Amino acid sequence: MTTIKGFATPEGTLNYKQRVGKDFAEGHFRQRENLWFSSIGIGSYLGNADDQTDALYEETLTEALLSGINVVDSAINYRNQRSERSFGKALQKLIREGKVKREEIILCTKGGFIPFDHEEPKNLSEYFKTNYIDTGLLKAGDVAQGCHVISPNYLENQLERSLANFGVETLDIYYLHNPETQLADFERADFMERLGRAFEWLEEKVNEEKIRMYGTATWQGYRVPSGQTEYLGLEE
Repeated sequence: MTTIKGFATPEGTLNYKQRVGKDFAEGHFRQRENLWFSSIGIGSYLGNADDQTDALYEETLTEALLSGINVVDSAINYRNQRSERSFGKALQKLIREGKVKREEIILCTKGGFIPFDHEEPKNLSEYFKTNYIDTGLLKAGDVAQGCHVISPNYLENQLERSLANFGVETLDIYYLHNPETQLADFERADFMERLGRAFEWLEEKVNEEKIRMYGTATWQGYRVPSGQTEYLGLEE
């Protein structure tokens, strides 16, 4: 797989809007951070981890990108990394055929949950030990709920995997995936220190142009009342 260079740009996303957006309702494309985002995006969470679903994901992304959706969202743990890889194949093919350009597409993914690779292993403990503990990627104290990590060393590995899965040089938006998961096992002050270190790492990746922007993708964190464990204070 050839590595696709570049990233979404103001000019590229505007060109996409003008090229494919003539028949859409007013407001379908919205400008944020100088980029033009389609009002809906295409996600990649659900579905079986099998070849048939991979093919359907490739077909669906192709149709979406040709039909006025330029916001693409995934996560490394979705379908055992197969969602990122399926989207990567579709994007590579469309760019190779000249049907879309990299600078037109806003490509987003997430890191934090520990992913399997292609299929669920038969021995989860052995997989975890071999791939994450023995390699030095993780220490036992890094892991929350047996499945979630936001240490810079781990995130570095996950980002590089995601870039390879998509076959791109740069991701437009990289999210910490449900960081409130950490609060189930760690005190809030400890969590905030961990989150701070993750944000410092993310700033470094922006400077290196591995990512362009970053944020948090949460399930409960910004929705629950302040007294609940999973609460995230946006101002804080």
